Amino acid sequence: MSRDLSVLHALRCVGTSGLTRVASFTGLEESDVESELIDLEVAGLVTHHRGFGGWALTESGRSADAERIKADLESAGTRPALAEAFDAFLVLNPELLDLCTAWQIRSADGVTAVNDHSDTAYDARVLALFGDFHARAVVVIAALAAAAPRFGRYDARLSEALDRAQAGERERLADTIDSYHAIWAELHEDLLATLGIARWAG
Repeated sequence: MSRDLSVLHALRCVGTSGLTRVASFTGLEESDVESELIDLEVAGLVTHHRGFGGWALTESGRSADAERIKADLESAGTRPALAEAFDAFLVLNPELLDLCTAWQIRSADGVTAVNDHSDTAYDARVLALFGDFHARAVVVIAALAAAAPRFGRYDARLSEALDRAQAGERERLADTIDSYHAIWAELHEDLLATLGIARWAG
């Protein structure tokens, strides 16, 4: 994938965003991301919301991304393999959402409350479940990457988020834009966009 398409597609998957998040998505340096975004803005494919420093796709940019991503996939001839791996992703997706809920909210004796993380034993159990989940998730990501190599970046990004959470940065599981949950959501959006599937397709 070319650098300009990588940056364009990042905005398709993460929405309006600053340089740091686009750089994380693409693996490019922020200076390179900014250069590509300026060129894309001149081409009318992205716009810069100067009030809060965010970049976003224009309608033309969204169409261009869809066309180029589709062409890349058709050229590689790996749509069936990617679709099969996506089915495996969908099996895991509800489990990840349940784990994030368990991390953020606790229910006991009919009472539901925000998890204040004062119960270290409870947090340790949920973290262990995240570890078990991740071991299965990376197998699916490997299958995705075999069909489209750029999906391999999600392995490193998710692994880093989990490692940091296990090292004490609790917010890296579900509470920040670089959390495990946020990166997983980007992967989900990336798959939908790549395969041309509407978010709420039945």
